[in-house]
Amino acid sequence: MDIIRDVLDNQLVDRNQHEMGKVDGIVMEWEDGKPPRLAYIEVGVTTLANRLNPRLAQWVAAIASKWGTKQTEPFRISWSKVRDVGIDVEVDMEAETTPALGYEKWLRDRIIKRIPGAG
Repeated sequence: MDIIRDVLDNQLVDRNQHEMGKVDGIVMEWEDGKPPRLAYIEVGVTTLANRLNPRLAQWVAAIASKWGTKQTEPFRISWSKVRDVGIDVEVDMEAETTPALGYEKWLRDRIIKRIPGAG
C-alpha cells in the first residue's frame, strides 16, 4: 500500500459510513532495530496547516483557542482502528462521539445557525 497516495487526504468515514473529514496527517513510530510502523492517522485543521507551515499551525491553534472551538489539537486515530482503505478510509468508531467533527459543530452552532433561512 502506498500510504501517502491511499490514505493521506482521503475521506474518513466511521463504521456507519458517516463522514468525519479528511485524513490530514499520518504518524509513524520508529524503534531501534525495527522497521517504521504506522501508528496513527490525524484529523484536524492544525495538522493540515502544519503541513503547509508550522507557524501557520500555531496561528490556527491560537485562533481556534480564542474562538473557543475546543479542538486546538489534532485528533489521533490509532491505525488499529482502521477497518478498510479504499476510496474512503473507514475506521471502527462513531463520528459523533469523537472530536473529529469539532470545527464543523462549531461552525454550525456559531455561524450557520445565525444565517436567515439556514435552520
